Amino acid sequence: MYVGRDMTELTMTSKHDWKTDELAYFQHALSQMVPYLNSEGTTILREINEEIQNRGGFTKREATWSSGTKPVYD
Repeated sequence: MYVGRDMTELTMTSKHDWKTDELAYFQHALSQMVPYLNSEGTTILREINEEIQNRGGFTKREATWSSGTKPVYD
């Protein structure tokens, strides 16, 4: 379960100031809803993707017994 700032607060905050887990969570959530997003939603998703790319993307970490290779945003 996601515990963090909600989209209402985040829309008033620059994407540059979002935490990595917030970017990852909302990128995943919005990507799942792409067919249903209006133009504002797709713009937010595009901005999130651009910010992730500007930060160098999500680097693939080495898997261990206690963690996988996907970024944990929950």
